[in-house]
Amino acid sequence: MDEFVVYILYPKKFSKNYTGFTSNLVARFNSHNLLETKGYTLKFRPWKVIHVEFFDSKSKAMKSEKHLKTSIGRDFIQKLITNR
Repeated sequence: MDEFVVYILYPKKFSKNYTGFTSNLVARFNSHNLLETKGYTLKFRPWKVIHVEFFDSKSKAMKSEKHLKTSIGRDFIQKLITNR
């Protein structure tokens, strides 16, 4: 059975965050922090995982990721960051 993860990354040094989903969190995290040579996440390294949610389907993970990118989701993320 496949498992999908929605994750939120946050670099302590910058006031940024990144929300995404994957079926392999460890590989994706390494990609964001070590392997990528271009793109948004490259500029704000190092990233820390501050939140994860697990799903049994890709569609549920995508729905959650989309929700986290709404104003309600951004408020939730801001509270996570503030309470760190």
